[in-house]
Amino acid sequence: MNYIFRYLDMKSRFCLFVFCFFAFWSGVQAQYTVRGKVVSNGAPVPFASIGILNSSKGTSANENGDFLLDNIPTKEVQLQVSAVGYSRKTIRVVFKTNAHYQKIELTEESSSLDEVVITGTLKAVSRMDSPVPVEVFSPSFFKKNPTPSLYDAMQNVNGVRPQLNCNVCNTGDIHINGLEGPYTMILIDGMPIVSGLSTVYGLSGIPSSLIARVEIVKGPASSLYGSEAVGGLINVITKAPTNAPVVSAEATLSSWNELNLDLGHKANIKDKASVLTGINYFNYNTPIDNNRDNFTDVTLQNRISVFQKWNFERKSNKLWTMAARYLYEDRWGGEMNWNKAERGKSNVYGESIYTNRWEVIGNYQLPVKEDLLFSFSYNEHEQDSYYGDLPYMAKQKIAFSQLTWDKKKGPFDWLFGAALRYTFYDDNSTATETKEGNQPQKTWLPGVFAQNEITFNPKHKLLLGLRYDYNSNHGNIVTPRLAYKWTLNQKNVIRLNAGRGFRVVNLFTEEHAALSGAREVEIIGALQPEQSYNLNLNYLKKVFWNNHLFTLDASLWHTYFNNQIIPDYETDPSKIIYKNLDGHAVSQGVSANLEFDFNNKLKVLAGFTLMDVYTTSRTTSGLEEKVRPMLTENFTATWALTYNFEGINMSLDYTGNVYSPMKLPVQTDKNDPRPNNSPWWSIQNIQLRWSKKDSNLELFAGVKNLLNYTPPANSISRSYDPFEKTYNPDDKDDLRFDPSYVYAPNQGIRGVVGCRFNVFK
Repeated sequence: MNYIFRYLDMKSRFCLFVFCFFAFWSGVQAQYTVRGKVVSNGAPVPFASIGILNSSKGTSANENGDFLLDNIPTKEVQLQVSAVGYSRKTIRVVFKTNAHYQKIELTEESSSLDEVVITGTLKAVSRMDSPVPVEVFSPSFFKKNPTPSLYDAMQNVNGVRPQLNCNVCNTGDIHINGLEGPYTMILIDGMPIVSGLSTVYGLSGIPSSLIARVEIVKGPASSLYGSEAVGGLINVITKAPTNAPVVSAEATLSSWNELNLDLGHKANIKDKASVLTGINYFNYNTPIDNNRDNFTDVTLQNRISVFQKWNFERKSNKLWTMAARYLYEDRWGGEMNWNKAERGKSNVYGESIYTNRWEVIGNYQLPVKEDLLFSFSYNEHEQDSYYGDLPYMAKQKIAFSQLTWDKKKGPFDWLFGAALRYTFYDDNSTATETKEGNQPQKTWLPGVFAQNEITFNPKHKLLLGLRYDYNSNHGNIVTPRLAYKWTLNQKNVIRLNAGRGFRVVNLFTEEHAALSGAREVEIIGALQPEQSYNLNLNYLKKVFWNNHLFTLDASLWHTYFNNQIIPDYETDPSKIIYKNLDGHAVSQGVSANLEFDFNNKLKVLAGFTLMDVYTTSRTTSGLEEKVRPMLTENFTATWALTYNFEGINMSLDYTGNVYSPMKLPVQTDKNDPRPNNSPWWSIQNIQLRWSKKDSNLELFAGVKNLLNYTPPANSISRSYDPFEKTYNPDDKDDLRFDPSYVYAPNQGIRGVVGCRFNVFK
């Protein structure tokens, strides 16, 4: 070394000294570098954020998901990776050399497009891969506007509207794309147990703590689900016991003294089974008459529902689940001085309904090599009710069984199935009355179906389906189906769906307005099954920019009906007339859901539906007449905005909807002062949620119906004389008693407070 230094001048010696010093220091203070790529399902995740945990040091991935994080001073770090629309992930990195390569796989959040769905094809597939467009709503969506029932929760789903059918008893149904409630099929875990008589009440009492998600398909699905799946279907998927918290609870109290309790508990039975139990209790017992018509603004209710789901462990790891639910409800609405002593009498008007209902659901994979799944359900629904002094006693039983065979071979994914459905219905009305006396309706509906999903290549899929049913009253019914999916790339997907639907009408079980008030029911001719033909074009687009996510889900649809049955309130104001339409009906329009995620701080979900719904029929002169149905809007929009306040674990939710005018059932032969059409109206809500850090406790408080919107005070005609004891039919100014003029809830502004918590161990 001394020999070398002799031949170096002073300047060179100084440079060599500095070089050796930094070489020595870098050996003591080594700097490390991480290169890598952020992906999800093999596709790059652009603009993901990568940072060192508990440090301000970080970087962002480029549009291809590649990133570089250098000058890391320690040999071991924890990287925290996040991206809009994906679950946050923490990765431990230990450097063996100065440079390290790390591939990071992110999982899309439960509300994203890759959630597993089953409703569209009866198979568990990624929502992004499904050739049938399926909308998915997770519990986090419903927490933005907590409600006491799933029926009320649907008010913020685009294109789906809860419709009240009676101003007094507040029963209702679910409209999809402007179609009446009977065209919507309600499923629980894929089983058609909420239908017919129970559709009015079946969406109440499902404990929210047990709901894993709600899947919605718009358009006919009869090729897989048979009758009633004409306009669309709603499938309530309950949680698997293995994934549920040990204890869950939610309590809500409103300023109207509405109390809603949801309790859940999971238990493991050694290594053989796990069981999930849920209880829902709802009580509202404070008569309020803010519109001063001497009738309750909201029906009083006392409801309890108990749900239990078992998951049995099998050595083959094949599926075996059983579930059961019991519901009891006592509801009444009417004049403010009504009490149970007046039930069924003609002194004080009240509508009182007792409901008893129980259900059993099961799924069992057969112990064979092939993928064979046997599913079954059974339910009984009893209703003891009085509409004034008019009794309505009804009983319905539905038994359902289905065997499916899932077979994949090459590009073909086959599904074969056989189903049998038996419906028993009896009541004390003309629905079951014959010349020989009361004859309960007994309907057998066996069917077989086949479906083939063909994958030509990763970009193109074609689904073909066909179903044959034999109705014991109406004979043979065939429903075909076609779906095509074109994946342009990971950010653009086009779907084309076409199909046929059918519905066998059970009139009185679906039209409770026929039993309210003084209107007489008249049926003209033998009612034939309704049929629909649907075409739906769906476009899905995802856009990333500056760590933000934008998603567009838009659809164009056209549905054509023949043999449609629509209640006629106008031909004779003293009657509700039912008959098969001598013509056709159409529901067509465009809808779009837009989702924004701004760096996980502000999330916006907004949607609109613009539709044209009408019927055509021949007049007595032979001309074709186009008529818009009652209670059908042309435009609707919904929104849900959430802003997360960093550092204080608080979020703000603003939800709402808006509806265009609807045609309303006025008494046309009278000087009815009520408007023929509703105004534009909107229900909006706001709430604050606070969660304790590192805890599963959440508190929330908010205001519902922020604008305090309610329908006109004179919505119930002749509310002063509901039994028409002084009615004069010859007086044009003397309106009949009629509570069917209803389009929006009578409940005004109110405050809500609540809490929820989960225990996982």
